[in-house]
Parts: sequence; C-alpha cells; structure tokens
Amino acid sequence: MIDAKLIEEKPEYVKEALSKKGWDFDPAPLLALFETRRALLKEVETNKAEQNKLSATVPSLKKAGGDVQTVFKKVKELAALNKDKETELSKVEAEIKSQIEVLPNMPDPDLLAGGKENNHPIYHFGKEPTFDSFKPKDHVELAESLGLIDYKRAAKISGSGTWIYTGLGAQLEWALLNYFISTHLADGYTMILPPHILNEDSGYTAGQFPKFREDVFWLEGTNPKKFLLPTAETALVNLHRNEVLSIDDLPKKYFAYTPCYRKEAGSYRTEERGMIRGYQFDKVEMVQYTTDDGSDEAFEELVKKAKALLEGLGLCYQLDKLAAGDCSHSMARTYDIEVWIPSMHIYKEVSSVSNARDYQARRGMIRYKDHNGKMHFCHTLNGSGLATSRVFPALLEQNQQADGSVVVPEKLRPFMGGISVLKPVEKK
Repeated sequence: MIDAKLIEEKPEYVKEALSKKGWDFDPAPLLALFETRRALLKEVETNKAEQNKLSATVPSLKKAGGDVQTVFKKVKELAALNKDKETELSKVEAEIKSQIEVLPNMPDPDLLAGGKENNHPIYHFGKEPTFDSFKPKDHVELAESLGLIDYKRAAKISGSGTWIYTGLGAQLEWALLNYFISTHLADGYTMILPPHILNEDSGYTAGQFPKFREDVFWLEGTNPKKFLLPTAETALVNLHRNEVLSIDDLPKKYFAYTPCYRKEAGSYRTEERGMIRGYQFDKVEMVQYTTDDGSDEAFEELVKKAKALLEGLGLCYQLDKLAAGDCSHSMARTYDIEVWIPSMHIYKEVSSVSNARDYQARRGMIRYKDHNGKMHFCHTLNGSGLATSRVFPALLEQNQQADGSVVVPEKLRPFMGGISVLKPVEKK
C-alpha cells in the first residue's frame, strides 16, 4: 500500500509515478478526504479539550456550592457530539483506505514507462542451440517419446491445462526441485513448507486483493473464505504479518517448494502447448524481509541466485528489466529470467525477481525497530528459484540429440540415480 502521507504531501509525484504503470490516478478525491479528516480530527480534539476543561471545574464548583449539573449536561452534549464526529471520522478513514488499497505500487524511478514493449534485455547467457543435422522436436513430442509426461490421462482425470509426470519424467521433475532446494539450503536460506490453503488476509497483504480476487481458486464452503495459493510468495510474505521484528534479525531469508494454482491456464498464444502454461505447476520461491536500506542489495542477490540456477543447468537464457507497466501490481521493480524455448523461437519467463519495497509490509503491518527504537516498515522481495514448468521443456528441447535422446545436465544426475541420458521408449 502506498503511504497516505506521501500522497497527501506529494500528490503530483505519486500521480506521475503511477502514470508510468498506465494508471490514471486523480489525487483530488483523496486530497478532499484528507482535508475532511483534518477538520474532523481538529473538531474532535477541540471537543475533548473542552470536555476535560469543564470536568476539571467540577471539584471547585462543588466546593463553592455551584451548579455542577449544568456542567455535567454540557459535558454529556460534547461527548455525544464527539461520538457522532468519531463515527464520521471512521467512515472517512475507511474511505481513504479503500481508495488507497486499490492503487498499485509506485515503480522505481529508473524504470521506463509503458508495458512489455519497453522491456529490455540486460544480460544474456549461452548460445541458442542450432540443429543443423536433424529436425528438432518440441517438448511435447520429446516428453511423449521419452515416456516422461502423460497428457492424455491428465486430460482424462483432470482436463486441459494439466499433465502427469510419469517414470523418469517424475524423477526429472523431482531432480530439478532437489537441485534448487539444495542450492538454497547451501546459501543459508530457511526452508518452509507452507499450507496451500490461505485466508483472505494473506491475499490482501500480498497485494493480490482486492483487485485480483477473481484470479485465484476460491474454496466453496469455507468460513471465513479461503483460496488455493497462486504462488508460495503469498504465504511467505505473510509469515511475519502483524509482527515487529528486530533490526538484528534482518534480513530474513526464506524459500518454499509448493505447487502453484492459477486460473490463467487458457492459451495466450496458440503455440503454448504442453507445460508452457497450466493450472498447476511446481515452483520453488525465495522471499526476503529486509531493512529499507538493505533491499537493493537483497534484490541483486536474488537475481544472482536465479541466474546461477539456470547457468548450473547450462541453459541459454536472458535477463529482462521490466518496464513499469509490466511490473505486477504490488511491485516497484522486476527483472525476469527467461529461458530459450527452441520450438517457439522465443524466451519464456522461468523466474521473476521483484522488490515490493514497503508496499506489502504496510498492508500487513510488518515492521522492525532500529537500534534507536524507531519503527520502520520492512521491505519485502521475492524471486522464483525456479519454476519448473518451463525449465523442464527448455531442458528437453535445448539438450535433445539426433537419435531422439536428451542429455541430462550434470547438476541433476546425482538426483537421477546417475542417469546421464534419457532415451526414447519403445511403443507398446
């Protein structure tokens, strides 16, 4: 959530920043509400001061034999008036909150305005593989010929946008997850296995609600209402909701493995077959809680970690700096790590590393005390480390051989029982 004080003091600055995300923000209604709130606060405080002043005269009036009932009546009238004013004040504050909570996070000043068209690569690793001696297969063909994925039975028991890992395919998926997990543990991150069913407060703190309430799977019959987590970030950024941390405990570094449940499975592009987009996929997610002056360093660390995972697999990828309008609603800055998918001739995102600054912490009241006892809001950051549903296809397509086999990256072989090559299975 954007700081209300910043909007009040620098409305044009906020308006210009949000315009880079394509958000047409008119600060006038909020400024009018701020003015109404100031007037009501002044009136309430004045009335309370008058109440206290009158109440203080009662002992001396009693001693002098004066009429204290008149004073009591006036105090009662002021109290009733204040009750009405405080009710009005609560409504104004609720309206201020409702108008601010739907606003996106302000992008960092160095980001270009606009959407995807203004994203730009800032780093590239590896060479896009060429297949001059044979006609390459796409990952769907490879997965089926190697006996790794069963799409038909997945469609039978679940529907479109799903798949079943089977045999060595399940082992390869688990090997990827083990590789990611072991790397994060070696880097000193704390592993979390969170619940997959979350409450509304979790979605609100993460910044997904109220704007994106319809983008998640809600569970019918739950009271209060609950939903399936769309990413482990939603759970991890809520671990310290409504808590005050010590500066000596920061940064806090977590990661979690979870399936992710999304309602976005419909094909945005006709070629997004197989595992490129689905309702459920596996992901290892990293989250950090930092001080306000430590989040830039944390961001660079998360980017470096995500890059290292792909480089460890030897996969060709690029790092994209997103324009303001392509950063998600809650984020001030985002870099996407995109892996090359040969059959599609494009790079597809396998990790987004983002800095929310204090946006999520304000929503979730996640704070820390500095060494002088002053209270600050934490900064929260997240990064996929990594999502497997596009790494898996990229691995198959980039490492395929003329005989239809696929070379297993060395980093994964210890988790595959030493298997170095996946070979086509005989059709029965």
